[in-house]
Amino acid sequence: MSLLKEFKEFALKGNVIDLAVAVVIGGAFGKIVSSLIEDIITPVILNPALKAAGVDQIAQLSANGIKYGVFLSAVINFIVIAFSMFLVVKSINKMKKEEKEAPAVAPEPTNEEKLLGEIRDLLKK
Repeated sequence: MSLLKEFKEFALKGNVIDLAVAVVIGGAFGKIVSSLIEDIITPVILNPALKAAGVDQIAQLSANGIKYGVFLSAVINFIVIAFSMFLVVKSINKMKKEEKEAPAVAPEPTNEEKLLGEIRDLLKK
């Protein structure tokens, strides 16, 4: 089998395509979270704390040359992403659980099955 043919088989497998879609969606989700932090959380929650610390941006927080503000920003980013993913996974699991709990409706018996049931009942008598 040629290398090109093997690569085509590999690339068109469902898992690889699913992974590619997940990476693209993850990138977009990362941008949403970054915007949430930079445009909503930082101005509302962190700006008062930053003004009290005497800095304009969280990245400027430092002590003895250690820029802990950048680290703090990354930690906040991680917490928001992790919590968001937790909520997504929790809701997906809840939907799956509801699907499993839904009672299966028995199909209507066919005419043949009805006749066989009547024959069985007559034989019992």
